[in-house]
Amino acid sequence: MTAETLRLMAWLSPAYPVGAYTYSHGLEWAVSSESVFNTSTAMAWIADALQHGSGRNDAILLAHAWRAAGDPDALAELAELAAALAPSAERLLETQAQGAAFADVTEAAWNSDHCRHAPYPVALGAAAGQAGIDLHLTTATFLQAFVSNLVSAAIRLVPLGQTDGQRIIAELLPCCQQVAEEGNNAHLDELGGSAVLADIASMRHETQEVRLFRS
Repeated sequence: MTAETLRLMAWLSPAYPVGAYTYSHGLEWAVSSESVFNTSTAMAWIADALQHGSGRNDAILLAHAWRAAGDPDALAELAELAAALAPSAERLLETQAQGAAFADVTEAAWNSDHCRHAPYPVALGAAAGQAGIDLHLTTATFLQAFVSNLVSAAIRLVPLGQTDGQRIIAELLPCCQQVAEEGNNAHLDELGGSAVLADIASMRHETQEVRLFRS
């Protein structure tokens, strides 16, 4: 295992202080509305977000940021585009706050000078590109972390057992690989999605009366 791989594992570990555990990506509203209520519905919701929603878009943005590492103008344009794609105020907060936290911690702990004031996938992609970490490994691991965070939220919200949560992660790992491969080869004009209910969930979560999560 290379030093670069270990660095990526540290960056995408649940212990890395980007605050990912405070966001449910709209899943909290989906549970409250009974759209998600067991293992199979949680898996279907997360799979749709991964393959047809922000997971796929983030993979494309990450890949372009990885290639643009060291080009401030290109990264600034990507950051603006990534922010514009957020479908709700809470999802914008989710990606921008995590991106800012990632940039602050990575600069302080790893002495890594990369894209600041950028949504999370752009900040991570730029940092990984600058560090020379393999693109496919970066994208696939980022998506696995995306899935794992939603599973963690589902375990607390549905609720699911820990073993059921791991079953979901295991089932979706091939999807992470596939979406990573597609994202790494996609043009920016291929950005978009069809996980409409996930976007609506993030909007309705903003006015949900009882909430554990910030999104």
